[in-house]
Amino acid sequence: MRDEGQHVWPVEPPTRADRDSYADAVPRPFWLDRDRPSPCDPLEGRAKADLVIVGGGLTGLWAAVLAKEMQPDRAVTLIDRETLAVGASGRNGGFMSSSLVHGVGNGLSRFPDEMPELERLGLENLEAIGAAIERYGIECDLEKPGAISTAMNPGQMEGLIEAEADLKRFGHDAELLDQDGMRAEVDSPLFTGGLWQKSGEWAVDPVKLCDGLAEAATELGVVIFENTEMSGLRETATGIDVLTAGGVISTRRVLLATAAFRSPIRAIRSRVVPVFDYVLVTEPLTDSQKSSIGWHNRQGLSDSANRFHYYRQTEDGRILWGGYDAIYNYGGKVEDRYYQREQSFAGLAQRFHALFPQLEGIRFTHRWGGAIDTCSRFFAFYGLAHSGKVSYAVGHTGLGVGASRFAARVGLELLEGRESGITGLQYVRERPVPFPPEPLRWPTIQLTRNRIAAADLNGGRDGMWLRTLSRLGLGFDS
Repeated sequence: MRDEGQHVWPVEPPTRADRDSYADAVPRPFWLDRDRPSPCDPLEGRAKADLVIVGGGLTGLWAAVLAKEMQPDRAVTLIDRETLAVGASGRNGGFMSSSLVHGVGNGLSRFPDEMPELERLGLENLEAIGAAIERYGIECDLEKPGAISTAMNPGQMEGLIEAEADLKRFGHDAELLDQDGMRAEVDSPLFTGGLWQKSGEWAVDPVKLCDGLAEAATELGVVIFENTEMSGLRETATGIDVLTAGGVISTRRVLLATAAFRSPIRAIRSRVVPVFDYVLVTEPLTDSQKSSIGWHNRQGLSDSANRFHYYRQTEDGRILWGGYDAIYNYGGKVEDRYYQREQSFAGLAQRFHALFPQLEGIRFTHRWGGAIDTCSRFFAFYGLAHSGKVSYAVGHTGLGVGASRFAARVGLELLEGRESGITGLQYVRERPVPFPPEPLRWPTIQLTRNRIAAADLNGGRDGMWLRTLSRLGLGFDS
């Protein structure tokens, strides 16, 4: 018999059947494995702009659209090191949350006095995303099913009871599910309960959203250069030059939305570590397979443990299944070889089969990894550099699909240099605690991952190391 703290996942190595289930999977994100608009030309030579946005993911694309909406005559240019959405914006699960602080509990631990305002702003931001999707006619498979945090032992259920109270305190529609109620929604023998947050939790195809925003930005007059990697920034008498391999863009202001990729700004490099996350997607389920697991309301799901999975249905009836591992490579390297990790895929397949034994024999069609821009407070942070000519919005830690629009707004308001109700928040003004430099960073993160796993085996109770990190304002999450 398992005690309440014991982890529910298999402890034996993955089987040959587990490995065979993804052996033929395409090593490419499901969202990117389709025909997309032709990439824009790279920058060649010199160019000018009033504002340059660096990064063609969701934060950068929202910034481009918002910048033109705020000031239509402003000359805006966006550059991306590869093609739009190939970074974190095209490699996530497509969960779109209203939370700006990686969940109410995390926000309360950091900015309790500002949480009423931050929750209001987060819900307002989500509604603004919906309005923009409708206004620009963006077809991105938007759904509003809510999300369930699942419990797999009594200790996790106790945590969900506390979380329900916090959600309702801030006006969310939340329903606590006992074991029967949970399995009536989604049937797994591992579930002992759940918390269904019905407000502020949507789902989307993130690449379709990026492509729609790029089209909207172009129609508004934004100039986009793809395959144009920034190599540096250089202050000038009148503004700043954005240096690239193919040329230079002279501009008044720059907004950096570089996520996990290396930045020329020291304040970003010391506070962002790229952590690799891995995902599998199944083949479309048959009618009998769908019937065997229920899931008729199509909610997004995630575990309640420290090392958690996230999973959802796609528009064409597949299951996307990711998370659990959070892999940091020495020196913070983001290289092509890290996007495929056999050990992570094998573990994901094994745990999927444990969660849904009724889907025995199902195959995975896509497998991929992605680099998450993790910071010690788990949500985006902001700042200015180069005498206020450069702003940045980075560090989403895996929950940026919805928060990216708000981050873009903050980055633009900081560049304006005016005090506002948003830029005056401690949430904006305070930056997270930096990570230690190498060679200390790698062993510190590995020890933290080990202690997080130990906490999961101990009913979620943190040991001395994790409690110390919490007191210092440091964390590690995906």
